[in-house]
Amino acid sequence: MTTSVLDRTHQVFEAGLATGEDPTLGLLHAEADKVSRELLPCRVNNPELWFAESPSDVEEAKALCTDCPVQALCLDGALSRREPWGVWGGELFLSGVVIPRKRPRGRPRKDAAA
Repeated sequence: MTTSVLDRTHQVFEAGLATGEDPTLGLLHAEADKVSRELLPCRVNNPELWFAESPSDVEEAKALCTDCPVQALCLDGALSRREPWGVWGGELFLSGVVIPRKRPRGRPRKDAAA
């Protein structure tokens, strides 16, 4: 059985925190400061990548998050804060909700496969 993204807020964080604690941005930064900067993709790459307009850039940011040591804490915090937009913990948020992918701007092509 797989765990949905929304069920993650009730799991124990990898950082050893008790369940139910509010994962604030301050807590995320404190945990990230304990890890080597080179292991945190959002600190070594262009931060604009995590708030990009291009679907390919958003997918790149999501892929970079997969090996991040604070990914679970980042995702749990974004879910509890209902982040308005951006990539957090390897997931794309829009209006506080996780969405599977970003659509390109404009109308779809008429000859696109259904």
